[in-house]
Amino acid sequence: MLRLCSSSITRAQLLDAAGIPFFQESVDFDEDSIIASTPKNFVYQATLGKYRVNLAKFGCTDYPLLVADTVVTAHGKILRKAKDESDARAILATQSGSEVSIITCMIYKTPRLELLDISSTRYFFNPFDSQALEAYIQSNEWHGKAGACMVEGFCKSYIRESRGYESTAMGLSVEVLKPFLT
Repeated sequence: MLRLCSSSITRAQLLDAAGIPFFQESVDFDEDSIIASTPKNFVYQATLGKYRVNLAKFGCTDYPLLVADTVVTAHGKILRKAKDESDARAILATQSGSEVSIITCMIYKTPRLELLDISSTRYFFNPFDSQALEAYIQSNEWHGKAGACMVEGFCKSYIRESRGYESTAMGLSVEVLKPFLT
C-alpha cells in the first residue's frame, strides 16, 4: 500500500489499472511560485516542491510516498493548466497539428529507497476539428489537466504517432514505477 500524494483522478485510475494498492492523501504546493526556463526543470521543481511538503507532513515510514507532476510543451512553450475556457482554447490551438511532449516527473520514497524519474512521451497530433474542440471545451473535461490535454480522451483520435508510454502522458509512469514496488 502506498500514499499517492496527488488529487488526480487519472493518477488514481492508473494505479488501479496496474493493480497497485494505494490511498490518496496530499498537501497542496503552489506551482505558481516556480520560475523555470525549461519544461523538464519546471516539472522537476514542481514535483520536488510537492515531495518536500508531503514528506514533511506524512513521512514515509507508515506508507511509501508517491508524488508526481506533469507538464505539456509544444513549440518550446510550457503549457500549464488552463485558467479558463479562453486559455484552454489557446493552449489547445498550440497543440493542434503539432508535436507535443508530455513530461512527467515522479518521486517514490520508502525508508530504504528513493526513486526519481523524469519521463517523456511525444505525440504528433493531426489538426483538431474546430467543432469537436469546442465540444471538448464546453465539456470542461480539460479543467485541471496539464496543457488541457487528454490523450486518453479528446486528443486520442488526433494522434498521428506517439513515442513513449501513454501512462507517462496521463500523469504517472507506471511502467517505470512497478519494478521498484516492494
